[in-house]
Amino acid sequence: MLKRKNILITSGPTQEPVDPVRFYSNYSSGKMGYALARVCVKAGHRVTLVSGPTGLPKPSGCRFVQVQTAREMFKAVLRFFKKSDIVFKVAAVADYRLKHISPKKIKKTHETMDLTFVKNPDILKHLGHIRRSDQILVGFAAETHKGVEYARKKLKEKNLDWIALNVIDKKNVGFGSDLNEVTLISSDGKKIKIPRQNKDEVAKFILRTVLKVELDESHRFDFKRYSPISFMKLFNLSRFKK
Repeated sequence: MLKRKNILITSGPTQEPVDPVRFYSNYSSGKMGYALARVCVKAGHRVTLVSGPTGLPKPSGCRFVQVQTAREMFKAVLRFFKKSDIVFKVAAVADYRLKHISPKKIKKTHETMDLTFVKNPDILKHLGHIRRSDQILVGFAAETHKGVEYARKKLKEKNLDWIALNVIDKKNVGFGSDLNEVTLISSDGKKIKIPRQNKDEVAKFILRTVLKVELDESHRFDFKRYSPISFMKLFNLSRFKK
């Protein structure tokens, strides 16, 4: 019998204002996080989706919280984190924000324009510090190079259970696409590549893997390598593609 989980998902980009007509952001479409929300709702779980600005319709059946900036997302996430069993931190949060936001439109008066940025709060790292041992924390990493190396570093530094690596310089996957190709890496060293497919199918695989696979806390961060075939045989995950 299904044990319903309280699942918190963040998705989309954040936008950091520059002046009343401009903002600093990134290319995230929010499609992967929204796919996870749909899949989790369909599987019978209680879902809260905290989303930055996207052009996507709100997934039905979940609590939806709209935010714009990284600090707004941080506040919303902390509001729901304690009661969450699983957190999927999919959002592409802006690492920096403007130190000073102009109250008026910045006029085109010079050949160059200098802006000073300051760091935004690291939401995922903070969650890793305050999490309970019974919570499952899943991060996402979008990389252009040294993907596995950077993902493993993020996994360890932010005290995650799993990280989903997207290599975003490949064509027709990741940002803006309906398809995705993900490498899942666990804190105890398991690694499995989810081949290119519709983001809803990728979301199903991620959810079922996270729910199915128990992690060995005594082997966290030693990163023993598993081939996709041996991993699927070991945990009988091949049926999750169905």
